[in-house]
Amino acid sequence: GRQSMEKIIVIGCPGSGKSTLSRRLRDITGLPLFYLDMIFHKPDRTTVSREEFDEKLSGILALDKWIIDGNYSRTMEMRIKRADTVIFLDYPQEICLSGYYSRRGKAREDMPWLEEKDDGEFIDYIKGFRENRRPEIIELMGKYTDKNIIIFTSREESENFLTQLNGKE
Repeated sequence: GRQSMEKIIVIGCPGSGKSTLSRRLRDITGLPLFYLDMIFHKPDRTTVSREEFDEKLSGILALDKWIIDGNYSRTMEMRIKRADTVIFLDYPQEICLSGYYSRRGKAREDMPWLEEKDDGEFIDYIKGFRENRRPEIIELMGKYTDKNIIIFTSREESENFLTQLNGKE
């Protein structure tokens, strides 16, 4: 049978559509969904301490089933270890930038506050993602070959995957 998909992490460049994909996965599979951004950011735009973040994350990882959306490199390996499925949205920079611009000023269930203005630092992070962050992610995934590793390089691929999954469930 197909590999079990009960503990899924969704990673990828900001703007790639992690949260949208995660929500659709939740709707198809019925798995509970957790956004790392919602754990890390408080509504007043401050962030929780490392200890509080780790404690909340450990609580989630201890559950039987979950979808966890977010990169947060410091705890990525810990999440990959506990996951059975890793979904990496490995999209070109243009797709991520347009994703970032199109969601600006829209309320999102994965963020406790509205992104109203362009964040130059964040845009630079997106622009540098393939060069700066991606190699680490690829290397990490390479360490865990027993996992169900799914890499999408286009929105079309992720669409097809969701359509197929929807037919199977």
